[in-house]
Amino acid sequence: MSSTRLAGVELGGTKTFVLLAQGDRIVERVRIPTTQPDETLAAANAQLRAWHADATIAAIGIASFGPIALSRKSDNFGHMLPTPKPGWAGADIAGGLTSGLDCPMAIDTDVNGAALAEHRWGAGRDLDCFWYITIGTGLGGGLLVDGKPVHGAMHPEIGHIHVRRAAGDSFAGACPFHGDCIEGLVSGPALAARFGTSPEHVADDDPRWDFVASDLAQLAATLFLTTAAERILLGGTVATSRAALLPTVRATLLRDLAGYLPFLTQETVEQRLCLAGLGDEAGPMGAIALAIAALQG
Repeated sequence: MSSTRLAGVELGGTKTFVLLAQGDRIVERVRIPTTQPDETLAAANAQLRAWHADATIAAIGIASFGPIALSRKSDNFGHMLPTPKPGWAGADIAGGLTSGLDCPMAIDTDVNGAALAEHRWGAGRDLDCFWYITIGTGLGGGLLVDGKPVHGAMHPEIGHIHVRRAAGDSFAGACPFHGDCIEGLVSGPALAARFGTSPEHVADDDPRWDFVASDLAQLAATLFLTTAAERILLGGTVATSRAALLPTVRATLLRDLAGYLPFLTQETVEQRLCLAGLGDEAGPMGAIALAIAALQG
């Protein structure tokens, strides 16, 4: 596997990375702005075809923002479902990226891909059930059970869960579909709307961060209660750029659960709710993890 030539695409809401790997080591990456589907997918496909023409690519992994149709039995397999990103609903992600390429391909959400990467190389190793959550331009979560992403009618869309709001929090939310779902409360654009400025300019002791911590604690409690996950891993710029936020989320989570879950205690909460192990590489390595999965069948 160490010499196998693999390719991946991490399709994000603002930028796309096209990746070439030797086994589990990324050796080239090309950044493409995520504009309109035809332009973005064609540019990424051209790069993949150029690499494939130079030397055969054994498999391709696609880790995309969603929601995505993932059932191979579906007529719209690999297509984008209704999404807040203008112009992308209905786009043929899988077909557009793999046109002219005859190697095995796997497609999943970017968060499921990142979860696979964390399971293979990061903070999810040796775990049977855990979440990877990214908080950035949006909020998404991938759930792995026995090393495999959970799929059903589609895939988990936890960004649009409604949480119990903290007393005194009057922010209306920023999601164009649901207003104050969790994505509409704590994603990067939501925080900018909440604060009236970029969150990086807001001091750690601003009391409005307590509302954000409460929202995230409510989400974590919901996921622990419904899935009995062993761990929740947090990634994305909102989670990783504000060091003071996570300890407050943990304390609020313990307070809200009131000792109900025996596996979540003052002694264990730092291991149960923590930052992802791969940092900014979870996304790109997720695409490569999907390529490995495609190759292994």
